[in-house]
Amino acid sequence: MDNTKIIELLKREVVPAVGCTEPAAVALCTAYAAEALGERPESIKVLLSANMLKNGMGVGIPGTGMIGLPIAVALGALVGRSSYGLEVLKDCTPAAVAEGKRWIAGGGISIGLENESKEILYIDVICKAGTAESRAIIAREHTRLVYLQGPCAAGLDERAALGAPEEQTVADELTLRQVYDFATTVPLEDVAFIDEARRLNEAAAEEALKGNYGHELGKTLSRPLGKGIFGDTIFSHILSATSNACDARMAGAMIPVMSNSGSGNQGIAATLPVVVFAKENHNTEEELTRALVLSHLTAIYIKQSLGRLSALCGCVVASTGSSCGLTYLMSGNYEQVAASVKNMIANLTGMVCDGAKPSCALKVSSGVSTAVLSAMLAIQNHSVSDVEGLIEDDVDKCIHNLTRVGSEGMRETDKLVLEIMSNKH
Repeated sequence: MDNTKIIELLKREVVPAVGCTEPAAVALCTAYAAEALGERPESIKVLLSANMLKNGMGVGIPGTGMIGLPIAVALGALVGRSSYGLEVLKDCTPAAVAEGKRWIAGGGISIGLENESKEILYIDVICKAGTAESRAIIAREHTRLVYLQGPCAAGLDERAALGAPEEQTVADELTLRQVYDFATTVPLEDVAFIDEARRLNEAAAEEALKGNYGHELGKTLSRPLGKGIFGDTIFSHILSATSNACDARMAGAMIPVMSNSGSGNQGIAATLPVVVFAKENHNTEEELTRALVLSHLTAIYIKQSLGRLSALCGCVVASTGSSCGLTYLMSGNYEQVAASVKNMIANLTGMVCDGAKPSCALKVSSGVSTAVLSAMLAIQNHSVSDVEGLIEDDVDKCIHNLTRVGSEGMRETDKLVLEIMSNKH
């Protein structure tokens, strides 16, 4: 396979993001609509697919000290810039937050469930001011604008493409063997950009220690209580660093992270276990870079057949990627990397996603701890066998068994989770 296409795929799917990507995407769509209106909206109506609604209910919005979608919508209109992409709210100020709170209190923002579209990722925003009206729609991908109309917009309508199956991408053609071969042989200068994931996500983990974010799982693990139980080990350091970054991100800290496949938590889980282990295992810089490529590209490959949003927690996918990277750093070969994937699928398949929120740090820590265990077994040539559960001899079939469970088998679970979340109050 052409390396250029894989590099383009990596650059497209591994990008910086501030805050949870679902509220950020909603704010981005609102920014598009507000810009198309050309003046401050008097009212904003937002309709979201079930998965988007679920992932925006309980997560912190950066720079606001608030949770939930209303403030993300308000700020998207007040200070959001569509040119910033998923960093749309990086110009947020205390004054803007105060104004956003007043706007919400005044009832100018409505958010509801979109029932007509079949898209799992769907955002529809209508802004009005007097007789003027604008509308923006993002669908399928967090930054994919498919419709834009308004007094100050040139006009865009690509909604017809949503009725057709998604176009095949290079990720659809990949196999785990191709992922491994690319990661271990590509010229380093061609993938040097992946080191930015290390820089951003390490910085996020360190910055998180300066505050008390979320449930403070990362800090708890690094305190005397955590060290007394888990020890002062590579394993505890992996859990602490990964949980720290997730704690801060889910609580709404204004800290950029490097995302993977549209998710910051997936980017964190695919990056930090690999970085922490490589440092403490004294791996070379080349080995670390290649392990990061292997981890991120594996997650992208798996996510492609699962879908952007699903009932299956994304940490399962990202942690499977990091398990591959860890196995490689332990001097594992392809067969052992494949074994680590099978071990992961045998363990974590079925972990439910119940929205983005502070307790995601707990799920991420479960995922990365399993990644370490799976790699440790794999490096000793222990692999879950093809007579056990979802596992088959062909590792790519195992991966597709995992994604079928998440995308097809858990659809009713997804509906029930949203119903429970929507009727708690």
